Amino acid sequence: MASSTSVSPRRRKSAAGPNSSRAVLRDVEPGSSVDCAHCGERVKFQAKVRNRQVICNVYVKGKWDRVEHFHSDCYELADEPHGDVDTTPVVKARMRADQNPATPAPEPRAAAS
Repeated sequence: MASSTSVSPRRRKSAAGPNSSRAVLRDVEPGSSVDCAHCGERVKFQAKVRNRQVICNVYVKGKWDRVEHFHSDCYELADEPHGDVDTTPVVKARMRADQNPATPAPEPRAAAS
């Protein structure tokens, strides 16, 4: 007779990694309508000025709670409440930067006559 063994289910690891608050630096997008968590003023897009904002995913007791937006200057004035700012470019910009500029782009085909 075979002995029975109990197998406990495996716990999945979180794909996102540790659940702690983090901050990233991003451009202010057109149509943005959020208020700065530090000064309360609108974080505005301006066409001729490249404004930057700090976007924070805030976790409370290991669970996601909210997103906070700051003017980049206000985040520093608030003593970086959610840690150092990650200035890594967004994925699309990284992909463009990683492309080999020495490789020429393919030439367009000539129209058939």
